[in-house]
Amino acid sequence: MLNWFRNKTIVADHPGGLPPAPPDIHVAPAPKPFDRKRLYAIIFGLCAAAVIYFLPDWPDAIDPNGQAFPLYPEGKAALALFVLAATWWVFEVIPIGVTSILIGVAQAFFLFDPVVIERCGRSARTAFSDFMDPSVWFIIGSVVIGMAFTRSGLTKRMAYRMLLVVGEKTSMIYLGCFTMTAGLTLIMAHTAVAAAVFPLLMAIYALYGDTEKPSRFGKGLFMGMAFIAGAGSIITLLGAARGAVAIGFFRDITGREVSFFELSYYMLPVGVSMVILLWLFFMVFFKPEKKTVPGLRKRAMVLNYHLGPISRKEIITLIIVFATISIMVLRQFIPLLHMVNKSALLLLATLTFFLFKILTIEDLEKIPWNIVLLFGGAMSIGFCLWQTGAASWLAVSWLGVIQNASWFVFVIGIALFVMIMTNLIMNVAAIAIIMPVALVIAPYLGVAPEVVLFASLVTAGMPFLLLVGAAPNAIAYESKQFTSGEFFKAGIPASILLMVVLGIFVKFIWPMMGMPILTDRSITATDQPQTAIVARDKAVEQVQASTQFDLD
Repeated sequence: MLNWFRNKTIVADHPGGLPPAPPDIHVAPAPKPFDRKRLYAIIFGLCAAAVIYFLPDWPDAIDPNGQAFPLYPEGKAALALFVLAATWWVFEVIPIGVTSILIGVAQAFFLFDPVVIERCGRSARTAFSDFMDPSVWFIIGSVVIGMAFTRSGLTKRMAYRMLLVVGEKTSMIYLGCFTMTAGLTLIMAHTAVAAAVFPLLMAIYALYGDTEKPSRFGKGLFMGMAFIAGAGSIITLLGAARGAVAIGFFRDITGREVSFFELSYYMLPVGVSMVILLWLFFMVFFKPEKKTVPGLRKRAMVLNYHLGPISRKEIITLIIVFATISIMVLRQFIPLLHMVNKSALLLLATLTFFLFKILTIEDLEKIPWNIVLLFGGAMSIGFCLWQTGAASWLAVSWLGVIQNASWFVFVIGIALFVMIMTNLIMNVAAIAIIMPVALVIAPYLGVAPEVVLFASLVTAGMPFLLLVGAAPNAIAYESKQFTSGEFFKAGIPASILLMVVLGIFVKFIWPMMGMPILTDRSITATDQPQTAIVARDKAVEQVQASTQFDLD
């Protein structure tokens, strides 16, 4: 009876029979379907790691001098942990920074045996300390420089000016951005270049159209920036630390010095070739949806006009950045400045930005900690593979496979291994692991040490497969234009292209430029002075004792 009375009341109040619609209507989102691919990736990573760890002991790796490199249980555990982390990174089963936390946690669980701690020098404390390695601080400082460019207004000013030059064709926007990125890596570390260029590319992409969802143009623009930063960084010693470290090994083992300009003489044509080919690569595989962006130049002109004259903040930012870059450049030529730490330089610039109120606490909170954690985990697993002996075991095992091959296969095989290891661990560590042994094996095959050095440096600078391979890869990922899986898929043909280009240079172009390729086969590794082998071991020990591997 009561319900009948209420219904009558509603009808009386609303002759139409229905009450008015509420002011706001909220539709519940449709439930997301169960992600089977994610579940499969989680299970695959765990199963692959378990298989590696629980397999019977693997045989020792033996180098040409008869030295054995055993794979201890902690080394197998390090390999298993890396396979698990790499699988979860590629398929993004959880945020990539959280996967890096797994790396520290897992080490804390298997690095508790006193015998293991004494044998490899790692513990839970060192595993987590690696997350704040100086190289990670270098990345933080590089990111802050990019933020200062954005906050001061320099990013928009540079972006609009560049668009006025390159015009409205998307192919030329690609080329202009890639050329600028490569040019900057000639004078500064490619990590810092990527951090500075990234906000500029974001400003350019904002003028392309709908920025709410990824596009082929966005994928090509940001992945291209990461790939090109690596290609440009091989040309001079200023683009990355790996060149100086490799030349140091080369000098200790062969007794010959490679100058700044000699390195650039051989690497310039490779770097330029890769920049051009990668531009064509992205025009084919990530062809922009639009051939042109009508009215882009006019919009850029108007926006640039409204920026007005250069501001005080922009001038201060430029002074700080150029002063920092100048000191980093001079470190390569003035021995007194070698003691100045690169990470400390960038962090000093960070402090200065806050002192002059170019940045505020709100900017500090916008640092992409997902990326910082990613590289903290990369440092931790890299040191873990190194100190447990897993990386050395891999290197010597690989060299055992190719040491009886032809000279060409040997050189390309060394370069291929460096490329793979650079995607897995820091490029300096990859070079430190394989180059001393490779330089000792090379005379067996009549291979000149110079070609081993330069071929290794080419591939060490271009890790196109995993985000952890180089800082520019992860910085580009922050654009949210692509997934780590898409990056991996794009990196496969790009890596094949790199190896083809390197093969052409090793076989044809470098010999025409005067690079020694072959030497007297009668000079074998056993004929080398014992000091060369001692120098090799000393070089490895120096890097092993180092507290810093540069990621750039």
